[in-house]
Amino acid sequence: MSQDTLPIALVQQRCDGAPEANLARSLDGIAEAARAGAALVVLPELHRTPYFCQREDVAAFDLAEPVPGPTTERLAEAARTHGVVVVASVFERRAPGLCHNTAVVLDRDGRIAGRYRKMHIPDDPGYHEKFYFTPGDLGFRPVDTAVGRLGVLVCWDQWYPEAARLMALAGAELLLYPTAIGFDPAEPADEQARQLEAWRTVQRGHAVANGLPLAACNRTGFEPAPDGAGGIRFWGASFVCGPQGEWLASAGEEETVLLAEIDRGRTEAVRRIWPFLRDRRIDAYAGLARRYLDEPQP
Repeated sequence: MSQDTLPIALVQQRCDGAPEANLARSLDGIAEAARAGAALVVLPELHRTPYFCQREDVAAFDLAEPVPGPTTERLAEAARTHGVVVVASVFERRAPGLCHNTAVVLDRDGRIAGRYRKMHIPDDPGYHEKFYFTPGDLGFRPVDTAVGRLGVLVCWDQWYPEAARLMALAGAELLLYPTAIGFDPAEPADEQARQLEAWRTVQRGHAVANGLPLAACNRTGFEPAPDGAGGIRFWGASFVCGPQGEWLASAGEEETVLLAEIDRGRTEAVRRIWPFLRDRRIDAYAGLARRYLDEPQP
């Protein structure tokens, strides 16, 4: 690995089996990525389990576990064995009735370098996450690792420019999004296409606006609803882009280990020609801390 480049891998996998089978897929993906030379491996959101948030079910809380815990121990062993940094997603049990959707960063020596608890929690048809997850309370803090300072966010966070910006302002060198998003198979094809393109576009916009490379690792495959009515076809489409939104690698809907090389010097070069952080009007943004500007400011 050159000091000027960072080889990364996204493990785009199905997550529709038993937890042990899903975790085995993740571990196989980490091993394959390491053999291909990756120094950083990103897994999809909640990769150990089927997407249980399709309905509200108190029994699903049995899937939660502490951090550190059994899953992070297995992943730490893989990180240490292969000498790679791993970004994993865990249903974190913090206390009875208090759980988070948490991204855990395991350094290449296997230690937990840091964690990020998902801040924006959706509640949409088929995505009943507010029933399960307490909003994060760790803020938008990058995690320092052997491969650099990682700005880790999770899925629904990817629609919010504020989250990416705050990670950038805190010194993130790379934006990473473990993700679980897909189509409602009943929606028409043109609507599905619009949703996928919007997802790609908004994240590439975060890369451009902050002058940072970005990687989004999504799960793939159809997961039926627990009651048998409908389900979600996770669209895969994991990708890596550079700090001007340029495509570095992209996947379709197949299971794959997506590889990309990130040029570590591009952020410096791009920010010199597009100095967006320099030209921010921080004296004029007070309204961003308000829900909506429907009343005059005092």
